[in-house]
Amino acid sequence: MSFRRRLGAKGQVVIPKDVREFMNVEPGSEIVFEVKDDTAFIKSSKPPNELLDEYLSILNPKLKRKVALEEILEAETLEEIDLHR
Repeated sequence: MSFRRRLGAKGQVVIPKDVREFMNVEPGSEIVFEVKDDTAFIKSSKPPNELLDEYLSILNPKLKRKVALEEILEAETLEEIDLHR
């Protein structure tokens, strides 16, 4: 996704609606600007786990429960080992 915007007289720029919706930010939301070399990045200031909770809340309720992925993988690995003994 790429957008062009002009910098206003006060040094402000409007974040396009599509970008705001994608980032799930609205008026009053806090965002983070990160500059590396000659590139500026805009990120939501929400921690990743909060973003994940928000994302899961809009999906099927079955997906709201967090999964202990490492435990599941370990159990499946042990089952696989037992099958080959």
